[in-house]
Amino acid sequence: MVSRTVRFRRSGERFRAVRLRERGQVAIEYVGLLPILLIVGLLAVQLGLAVYAAQQAGTAARAAARVASHDNTAVDYRTAGREAVSDWLDVQVELDPAGAFDEVKVTARVDVPSVIPGVGFGEAKRSVTMPRD
Repeated sequence: MVSRTVRFRRSGERFRAVRLRERGQVAIEYVGLLPILLIVGLLAVQLGLAVYAAQQAGTAARAAARVASHDNTAVDYRTAGREAVSDWLDVQVELDPAGAFDEVKVTARVDVPSVIPGVGFGEAKRSVTMPRD
């Protein structure tokens, strides 16, 4: 019975020695993993911005098509499309000139904002067709 206690004590001392040598290992692993976590976070934010830009392009196209489908309106369809989206987004609204006589087709384009300066992610484009009133 005494020998088991001595063995346990010796193995515990070895464990403490190994543990002292590995001190700081977690910090080094964290520093190595930190750039990967940052990249994944930036990609998630960029994906959210792209989805938001696509949603705002659809909103601008619907608002502009709604105004363009009415004959007597005080607001221009381009203005209605621009006012329907957030102020910090750049939106271009175009009326399809080759549309049918009884309907209006409007296309809105929104530049996708970037979280990385100097890198462009294109634009989100949505089209809406509405009947004329």
